[in-house]
Amino acid sequence: MSILLNLVAGLIFGLGLVISGMANPAKVLNFLDVAGNWDPSLAFVMLGAIAVTATGFRFVLRRPKPLLDQRFHLPGQSSIDRPLVIGSAIFGLGWGLFGFCPGPAITSLGLAATGTLVFVPMMLIGIVAAALIRKRLGS
Repeated sequence: MSILLNLVAGLIFGLGLVISGMANPAKVLNFLDVAGNWDPSLAFVMLGAIAVTATGFRFVLRRPKPLLDQRFHLPGQSSIDRPLVIGSAIFGLGWGLFGFCPGPAITSLGLAATGTLVFVPMMLIGIVAAALIRKRLGS
C-alpha cells in the first residue's frame, strides 16, 4: 500500500511540475532572469506550493505518527552550517545555469527534454561524490 501511495504522490507531483512549467528549463531561466526577459509566473507556483505545504504540515504534524510509518522523519538539525551553505550554492548554480533542479530534471527525463540526458547523470554523479566526500571527511 505504501509503494502505491508513493507512486500516486510522485505522479501528482510530476504532473504538477509539468503543468506549472517547472519542468521547462527555459521558463525557469526566464524566471531567474530578473534583469532581462523576466517571467514572474513561477513565483505564483512557488507561493501556492508554500501555502499548501504549510497548511498540510500544520494538520499532519498534529498526528502522533504518519499513516504508513512508525514515526515522522524530520530534520534533526536547524542550524546553518558550512555543508548547508555549500550545498545550497551548488544547487543554486545548477538551477541558474541549466534551469533544472532534481525533481523537475527527473520529471523532464520522461518528457525527453533537451539536456536532461546529460544533466541527470551528472546530478547523480554529484550526489554520489558528495556522499563519498562527506563520508571521507566524517561529517
